[in-house]
Amino acid sequence: MTPPPALLIAGHGTRDESGAEALRTLVRVLGERHPDVPVAGGFFGSSPASLPLDEAVDGLVARGVSRLAVVPLLLAPTGPVTEALPAALARATERHPRLAHVCGAELGPHPKLLDVLERRLDEALGGGARRPEDRARTTVLLVGRGTTDPQANAEVVRAARLLWEGRGFAGVETAFVARTAPDVPAGLDRCRTLAAAAGAGAAGRIVVLPYFFFPGGLLERLRMQTEGWAAAHPATEVLGAGVLGTPAELAEVVMERYHAAAGDPLLSAATCDGRAAAEDARETAGAARATASPAADTGER
Repeated sequence: MTPPPALLIAGHGTRDESGAEALRTLVRVLGERHPDVPVAGGFFGSSPASLPLDEAVDGLVARGVSRLAVVPLLLAPTGPVTEALPAALARATERHPRLAHVCGAELGPHPKLLDVLERRLDEALGGGARRPEDRARTTVLLVGRGTTDPQANAEVVRAARLLWEGRGFAGVETAFVARTAPDVPAGLDRCRTLAAAAGAGAAGRIVVLPYFFFPGGLLERLRMQTEGWAAAHPATEVLGAGVLGTPAELAEVVMERYHAAAGDPLLSAATCDGRAAAEDARETAGAARATASPAADTGER
């Protein structure tokens, strides 16, 4: 029987050690739950300070792995970031010409991750039993990292709509930390205007919800922007929610993407196309796309 391909979790580079430790935890949990599947994880792009993806690949090859199912630890295709992952995997192919890989879809906005976002909102509101009125007077600002790619930004807007549906919040608006509009202050302005239009006035409340996995510099920038706006608008209650983190639901979604990718009959030396993966996720709830790479045998891309 052919052994299953290894699972390689590919996160976007972070210089924050807490993000690296979170990925180590996710790898450990998945390895314990699925002992028949070799699991490793690493970061690509932005010169990660620890856990580089190249070393994760080399470690799997040293364990006898010849096939990889790569799951991007991304919530959406993110412009230039999606170009860095194929480059990282091309380098791995150059070092290990017999290595084959297929790439799964990004992770969001998966229903299980929307449930985690809802939990982060409840935590920000104080947890415990709540009345429907508590949500009805709360507007959520879902904040993505921001990119120059319109499709990646549109995925954040789609997540906001799905988060709003049926959950009883007054509204879910979107903003971005950098590179595109609306920025965080503009998003907070809109939330305040909508609350006033709905009759909530100064009694309205805004929860700022990060749409990314790990703490770090991005979260600090978001908090600074939020605190600056809140100081200028003391009559509006502004609360900050936590990042997604690595809850049990994340491990489940990663394995769904893994199984979708590993079941692809085209599993061979392949390139990862983040945009196509996101389209497949919309159409088939997580199916993966793999394309044959003519560089597989030559070590050239």
